[in-house]
Amino acid sequence: MSETLIDDRPKVGAKPKPQPPIGLLAELTHRCPLRCTYCSNPVELEGRSAELDTETWKRAFSQAADLGVIHLHLSGGEPTARKDIVELTRHAAEVGLYTNLITSGVGVKESQLDALFDAGCDHIQLSMQGADEAITVAVAGMKGAFERKEAFARQVVARGFPLTLNSVIHRQNIDQVPLMIEKAVEFGAKRIEIAHTQYYGWALKNRAHLMPTKAAVDRTIEQVEEARERLKGILVIDAVFPDYYAKYPKLCNGGWGTRTLSITPSGKVLPCHAAETLDHLDFWSIRDHDLSDIWYDGPAFQAYRGTDWMQEPCRSCERKHIDFGGCRCQALALTGDPNATDPACIKSPDHQMIGDLARSESAYTPDPTKVSYRLIGAA
Repeated sequence: MSETLIDDRPKVGAKPKPQPPIGLLAELTHRCPLRCTYCSNPVELEGRSAELDTETWKRAFSQAADLGVIHLHLSGGEPTARKDIVELTRHAAEVGLYTNLITSGVGVKESQLDALFDAGCDHIQLSMQGADEAITVAVAGMKGAFERKEAFARQVVARGFPLTLNSVIHRQNIDQVPLMIEKAVEFGAKRIEIAHTQYYGWALKNRAHLMPTKAAVDRTIEQVEEARERLKGILVIDAVFPDYYAKYPKLCNGGWGTRTLSITPSGKVLPCHAAETLDHLDFWSIRDHDLSDIWYDGPAFQAYRGTDWMQEPCRSCERKHIDFGGCRCQALALTGDPNATDPACIKSPDHQMIGDLARSESAYTPDPTKVSYRLIGAA
């Protein structure tokens, strides 16, 4: 009786199979009570009628857990605008996912917070547009938002939830960075993200309204380092600084198709939340494909995974396995070519252009009537 031998050795020239993802960003809805000018959601928002139903989201979470995802971010828009948010959270916890609710906090009732706690929510991330009412209103467009956020933060901590504050930094609030850090301590947060605006979506449309000066950015770097040392053991401070003043680009979302994936409200599965700007790509939907098939074989995930797609100077660069050419969405937005080296890189032929843009726009006094806002309760 002969024995069939299976040759499972990798074929010459074959791409290595990627590792399973560890994180999933679930954009449950684009509906939101705020109208932040830097919002990273796409300019063309998906309507409520296009949103995935409860059972499809639950199936996606089960598939994510089977695929190897550990960390689930429940986001939006405002995820608590979904009436099934507690049911979705409970299902995610039941299949073994660590759940992080990313919320504005302004419309979450205490009863809903209790239900989320009972359902197994593990962590709350609260957006913070400013350290006082005036800046919060100017940025988010809602009166009373700061007071509601403060009350919500205290309710979260009182129930034993770990709390992270997420502060997106730009010209309007950059002078409040030290105050935001102190507010995080005052509220009882365990962590704060000082995340300078990344220019995609609404932020790209409003870049001249948002771009800070390099001097202001450098000052926040010093302020963050001082606070990290002073608050060691009390508050973790993560910081993301703007590419427009950088020497090298950031690694795109942990690496394109390497660590995380996103699902839009209508079910498109993306390598990163901004990837839809790359409209030449074919994004498979969770309605039609299993999440594992999308991760391993989806054409959008294959497009920029690894280094085969690179052109010069990336192809021969010693950093190509460090930053993988930077951000594809930023390359497209600034050069018109998604395969180009991210202009944030000093080796890019367009690097001077991105610096010039930052300097000119940070010196520009924008007309507030020309600012583009996402609509309150959009879609």
